[in-house]
Amino acid sequence: MSAVEWPSPDIFAPENIDGETRDLNESILARLAAAPDIWSFSLPEIRKARAAGRGSFPLPPPDRHAIEQTIVGDDGHPIGLRILHPLTRAPRGTYLHFHGGGWVMGTARENDLRLRRLVEVTGLSAVSVDYRLAPEHPFPAAIDDCLTAALWLVGEGGSEFDRSVLAIGGESAGAHLTVATLVALRDRYQLTPFAAANLTAGCFDLSLTPSVRNWGSDKLILNTRDVEKFVENFVPATIDRRDPAVSPLFADLVDMPPALFSCGTADLLIDDTLFMAARWLAAGNTAEIDIAPGGCHVFQSFETKLAEASHERIETFLNSRIDAALAT
Repeated sequence: MSAVEWPSPDIFAPENIDGETRDLNESILARLAAAPDIWSFSLPEIRKARAAGRGSFPLPPPDRHAIEQTIVGDDGHPIGLRILHPLTRAPRGTYLHFHGGGWVMGTARENDLRLRRLVEVTGLSAVSVDYRLAPEHPFPAAIDDCLTAALWLVGEGGSEFDRSVLAIGGESAGAHLTVATLVALRDRYQLTPFAAANLTAGCFDLSLTPSVRNWGSDKLILNTRDVEKFVENFVPATIDRRDPAVSPLFADLVDMPPALFSCGTADLLIDDTLFMAARWLAAGNTAEIDIAPGGCHVFQSFETKLAEASHERIETFLNSRIDAALAT
């Protein structure tokens, strides 16, 4: 049964942004306005600075219980996996996770804090994928690696995990890779193994939705130029950015799992979330939407009441899908 609860228009009213969120946004804008232009550095330099904790925002400490594993891609290249099992309860399923970073940066390790909370609250072991990054490895390398990881998880390689329930998800570029992986699994392998998709602030149209095009230069985590640069590095100029394999907003979305779409109203990717949720519903799937007043791009990374409410909504969604699947 399809379902969706559309947000009230009031949620987009500036006066409904709470003071804590407003202060956070102002501090982010001020900090990034004073910071050097990241595009004056090479991507390897940016990645190195992030890994060393010299990015615009500090990294959370690594999870000391994380397990690193390597699987092999189709052409023999290594694909890193970072695995977190619940420590306070028995596992009751597995969550396949793809990190954000505009397809050009980011690592699985950067999500340890968020994933540790998720695995303890839901009972899902987390498998986060270090897919290849552009421009060294442009489209479709990242999607191919995510697909390889999904096939490994549902195949013999994943037999060590509890697979009673499988969920999948990611943030930003990771949400894009999630949908691309689901579509590829269905079309290439006739597989629909996931019971839930957690899609946070995804970029689903790489030709750029109106909210991205019209955002401008204000760097509230991201601005228009950032997304343009990400896409330019990820997708070769010879490829149509509205190709459904590139932009899953234009794909056939029949037989997708129930999904939660989360985004803030101060995220330039808000159209991507709303447009994709509508297409998800129109294809006959279950969709839930959580739109946060004033939330910036992936605001869940900050310690605020708004972020806490979003985490709780994600956990409630996943737990409800797990409970439903285990009851059948």
